[in-house]
Amino acid sequence: MLASAGLPTTAPKRSQMESYLRVLHALILRDMRTRFGGSHWGYAIVVLWPVCHVFMLVLIYTFRHVPAPIGDSRALFFASGAVPVLAVQYISREVMKAVGQNRPLTYYPQVKLIDVVFARLLVEIVSGFLSLLTVAAILVAVGIDPRPADAFTAICGYLCAIMLGLGIGTINVSIAAFFPAWQIGYLLFTIVIYITSGVMFLPNFLPEKIYYILKFNPAVQVIEWVRLGYYPNLGVQVDYTYTVLFAISSFVIGLLLEKHVVRNMTA
Repeated sequence: MLASAGLPTTAPKRSQMESYLRVLHALILRDMRTRFGGSHWGYAIVVLWPVCHVFMLVLIYTFRHVPAPIGDSRALFFASGAVPVLAVQYISREVMKAVGQNRPLTYYPQVKLIDVVFARLLVEIVSGFLSLLTVAAILVAVGIDPRPADAFTAICGYLCAIMLGLGIGTINVSIAAFFPAWQIGYLLFTIVIYITSGVMFLPNFLPEKIYYILKFNPAVQVIEWVRLGYYPNLGVQVDYTYTVLFAISSFVIGLLLEKHVVRNMTA
């Protein structure tokens, strides 16, 4: 009767890509609702947390009357260093946590572990960009021009920070699968990385031997990359090849570990 009436007897089949996008969309919505309490205020806290971090540094150094190592603006100096390194830390940490928080979903045949990771990555990228826009808006409100002298260099450095966070985060997924305590250990590790990355100082002003060792930290390279967009006369040489290859290699190694080690262990 349905066929004679011209109505479809079965639902139209979706393409593989359409089904994947629907799964990804559902994971993103679930991620935001469960992590942020199902409210806009909860999500706002996540967006504003890095913003508070940046301006807390500015207030501390303003009250201590410590000038910026370069340029006339403390806020611009600290923001150009804190924003990229926080992008690395937040993405790498949240990608790692996503697997533990959403592992029950992988029991559904439509959901794979890499889908959970990718959904969390998209949420963190959007949150990071909103934080970046909020920092820029506040700087404009207080009369500081947040536009870099070389926008292309600054944007490329920030995108590399996102790549680095994703690469380290995928490796963290495998480490945490074997050692769950790594989720806490990584927090301590990121504190060391943050202190030595050059957010609050210029590493190139340190003795040459110390500066040479610090340059192996890709977070240092990323910060200098972004700051070159703001201070073209900074006098540093960023190893672009090392930084990009480190990010890509970390991501590839993390994917291989997830495919051949973590899946077999949880199968």
